[in-house]
Amino acid sequence: MNVFRLAGDVSHLVAIIILLLKIWRSKSCAGISGKSQVLFALVFTTRYLDLFTVYISAYNTVMKVVFLAMSYATVYLIYMRFRNTYNSENDTFRVEFLLVPVIGLSFLENYAFTPLEIMWTFSIFLEAVAIMPQLFMITKTGEAESITTHYLFFLGLYRALYIANWVWRYHTEGFFDQIAVVSGVVQTIFYCDFFYLYVTRVLRGRGKMSLPMPI
Repeated sequence: MNVFRLAGDVSHLVAIIILLLKIWRSKSCAGISGKSQVLFALVFTTRYLDLFTVYISAYNTVMKVVFLAMSYATVYLIYMRFRNTYNSENDTFRVEFLLVPVIGLSFLENYAFTPLEIMWTFSIFLEAVAIMPQLFMITKTGEAESITTHYLFFLGLYRALYIANWVWRYHTEGFFDQIAVVSGVVQTIFYCDFFYLYVTRVLRGRGKMSLPMPI
């Protein structure tokens, strides 16, 4: 495993921990898109269907279990434990606009027309757009708490580091996964404006990041 993939995995883990701690300590999930978190839980579920059938390494197995557990814990806190603080009126992104094309692409573009492979492809495509309800929610409300933006920053950093991982693997191993690379690039593009606002506003000491209100 190269340093870029390890750093990407750590960034991904830090992002989820930040989100969980934010919810647990504040006893509130205000400003967090439950729809995005459900989509991420669906991503991990469909990607790790081989958890008990394919063994790669202890690290790989542990990380799969951790991400599954933490994603479902986040969904539980939002929709069960602290559901009274969930801003459902602002979390209005139409997820069917994501799921329908993602399902269609999964059947059209895959490496093998088998259930596990289609589910894996579905998870890759869905991860590329799963953050959109959260970004839409921030745009709709016009601002985001700094802790939420830290979560998004580390999530975006994870994707950027994975792109570096793919470049490294291509040059050192000749490995190239077209589906994962294209989806990862698309996902990173969604974070570009957010990264700029994060650096120019949040890191300069503002408690919240204000965004232009939608017209």
